[in-house]
Amino acid sequence: MENTIIAEFDTRRAAELAVEHVVQECGVQRTDVFVQPTGGANTSGTRKAGADAKSAPEPEQGEKLGGPIEVSVDFHGDDLKRIKDALKSAGANTVRSK
Repeated sequence: MENTIIAEFDTRRAAELAVEHVVQECGVQRTDVFVQPTGGANTSGTRKAGADAKSAPEPEQGEKLGGPIEVSVDFHGDDLKRIKDALKSAGANTVRSK
């Protein structure tokens, strides 16, 4: 039976780190991990991180970074807790099963 876990992150960097944790630590195939904005618009997260925080120009008045970034993981088996723990350790704000 296939299961899906969805996590939300404030930064693109945290989302990418989560992907690495799930693939390397939990053995999930990279093709079963998806990264996308939570809404319809493209986003880089809700806060700056890493190199973006140091080199990106300040947003213009009223400009926003966008919404959170969603990482969803499709998996088979009983690794639910292990995958949730990996997502949380990478900085997930919320983690839910679908």
